[in-house]
Amino acid sequence: NYTGANSTEMDPQTAYPVVDLMESQKSATMMGASMRLGAADCCLKKGSRIHSAYSSDMISERHRHRYEFNSEYAQAFENNGMQIVGQHPVLKLVEAVEIPSHPWFVGVQFHPEFKSRPHNPHPLFVGFVGACLKDAKNA
Repeated sequence: NYTGANSTEMDPQTAYPVVDLMESQKSATMMGASMRLGAADCCLKKGSRIHSAYSSDMISERHRHRYEFNSEYAQAFENNGMQIVGQHPVLKLVEAVEIPSHPWFVGVQFHPEFKSRPHNPHPLFVGFVGACLKDAKNA
């Protein structure tokens, strides 16, 4: 039971910092361009929705953040139905999660909107709309 779990951005004193300031950000004093910016690789878990959406084992996506999922809570989340389905290949940062029992619960640390275009939508947006259409047909 993680009653009171939060992000340290919203509650710096939370007993359960599920989302926390990245280690590399804790010593930053100049907040300008010191955040995690730009493209980063991500290994996708085979059999996941995100892997299926991209049809790839490895992707590169753009980031712009200071906070991340605290990996200390990874096992507890997985024990309760949320799967970690994308990780940085070297740093092992959690980049993507899913809840397989949900029609389309895909959460990502990166910004898919940065690479989406009207005539070339991002694979995650295509997957989301597809899941909505499938759910509507089954309703």
